Amino acid sequence: MSNNVSGSALAIPQSRIVNFGESLDLFFRNYFAFNSRSSRGAYWWATLWLLIFTIGMSFGDVIFFATMYDEFGTGPLGLVLSLVTLVPSLSVSVRRLHDIGRSGWWVLITFTIIGIIPLIWWASQPGQRKENAFGPDHEAGR
Repeated sequence: MSNNVSGSALAIPQSRIVNFGESLDLFFRNYFAFNSRSSRGAYWWATLWLLIFTIGMSFGDVIFFATMYDEFGTGPLGLVLSLVTLVPSLSVSVRRLHDIGRSGWWVLITFTIIGIIPLIWWASQPGQRKENAFGPDHEAGR
């Protein structure tokens, strides 16, 4: 049996298809994995998870800690979420850049603010369907 999804225009290998629930597992399982690759699905599903968690924590902060906001408008739950997800967010971003054949150091252009635009563009591009300098064509952490 073929390892490709039939009927797909790009014929994405099964080993690269990541669903919503699996992306959260891969996000935390690969906490410190900066040296491999992550698929487009793994990256964007993890981004959606982070958005959902951020909204949830914001509501929790408003409900339970309305008087405890710091000067940046972050409550204690949001602060904990930020600290817990900082490293895996960086690592999945670096792995996503690796998947399209770019160095993970490109993530630093985020600090230029305008650099966010090319990062979003690159994160939207399909990964290389062959082994590249950053490893084989399979989902990181599986």
